[in-house]
Amino acid sequence: MPCQVIAFPLTRRVGKIRDVAAKMLAKSTDRHVESYRGQVTDGIHSSLSRAGIPESDQARQIGAFWHAVQAEIVRLTYRGQTGGAA
Repeated sequence: MPCQVIAFPLTRRVGKIRDVAAKMLAKSTDRHVESYRGQVTDGIHSSLSRAGIPESDQARQIGAFWHAVQAEIVRLTYRGQTGGAA
């Protein structure tokens, strides 16, 4: 029976998610954001490939990671703001 590698879910890497979100917010242009996003995606893809994770699982993990980063960006953007009607 072949062994199966189970990767630690990227969405549980809260420190990485927060770090990437903060760095993306610090970028001054959309071009810088896209370049950084590509670098991070390539790095994650490389790590998962070296670990032997199948391509389909890699795509799902990376998609979920970027969804979590986007949620963190929203959280950081609206942190401290109060909402609601008066």
